[in-house]
Amino acid sequence: MDVNTAMEKMSLKHSAAGGGGAAKCLICKESCSGFQPHSWRKACVVCGCCTVDHDSGSDLENDKWMGRLLADSPCSHLSAKVKGGGGLRMYKRNRMIVTNPVVSRKDPTFNTTTYDWAPAGLNQKLAMQYMELLPESQRPVSGTNGALQRRRQLLIQLPAYDQDPMKCQSLASEEEISSMLLFVKKYKQEVMGVGEVALPGEGGALKEAAIQRAAKEAKDRSGGDKKDAVQHHISNNSSNASTTGSVNGTDDSNKTEYQCTGCHGEVATDSPAVFAEHAGYHDALWHPTCFVCSECGQGLADLVYFWFNQKPFCGRHYCQKVWPRCSGCDELIFCQSFLTAKDGRTWHHHHYCCWKCGQNLDTPCQH
Repeated sequence: MDVNTAMEKMSLKHSAAGGGGAAKCLICKESCSGFQPHSWRKACVVCGCCTVDHDSGSDLENDKWMGRLLADSPCSHLSAKVKGGGGLRMYKRNRMIVTNPVVSRKDPTFNTTTYDWAPAGLNQKLAMQYMELLPESQRPVSGTNGALQRRRQLLIQLPAYDQDPMKCQSLASEEEISSMLLFVKKYKQEVMGVGEVALPGEGGALKEAAIQRAAKEAKDRSGGDKKDAVQHHISNNSSNASTTGSVNGTDDSNKTEYQCTGCHGEVATDSPAVFAEHAGYHDALWHPTCFVCSECGQGLADLVYFWFNQKPFCGRHYCQKVWPRCSGCDELIFCQSFLTAKDGRTWHHHHYCCWKCGQNLDTPCQH
């Protein structure tokens, strides 16, 4: 997307803003009559709770914006082009259906469990091992609180307005839009990744698969020198990985003990672990419950991580380490002039105001 296109689409979107949905608040429940969006805050004017505390949207909607996030990145293989979509991509979310027979004296029946998401590229046995290592409340079984929590985490950790200017209300100039587009392009190519699940000792196979994907994508994209593109991909990831020495060795086939990069405890050789390409396939691995954001400590939704200062972060906390985030509208601040309060929080100047009356927060008001 170029700057002019973004400006035009944002203008159309803002002129049509103001429509509300009817989703009840998951916090206030029946006391909220239905979600009505504030004109610029990411909150409901009826109950004051944030947008993600209301209905999290449909899986289809989430798969669309996840597809846009993964597009134009080394993780684009986890998305697919939408037929007739003009180049748009849809998240190839890996759903898993497990069917187990129910033993009884009567005719045989089956108990079916559907997971809204499971790590890609695994056989069902290993995928189930992974799920069983998660607390039961965090397993994304369809229709459960675990599935709802996964969707909420996606919205919190990967807000659409951190990647798409069209989702922003506060960008006021071509310069700001350009800054955002360059920032998003850079983090997609150099920082963002999706964790991969495999048994300890299988890092070499994951690395080889990554090299082959990079070669194919480079060939499809430009038809140029595939060898140079792959070498560039390897060099980028080598520079991003830890340079403090390999904890888990450089030859997986000769390694009998593995250490979790998160808790530093042992990882059993027959237990699934999470690998991160940006950390180096031979340098780091995590227990599934230890692959968390280094800032908020929350598990990384769908294993999407941002590699920064040799640590994984969720998208929200990575982005606000690079750019300040407005405490009023929750969007990143790309303008040169903004306000920093005494408590360290940052604001767009026009968003530094009372929720109720809009009075500047430095001016006393009845609220």
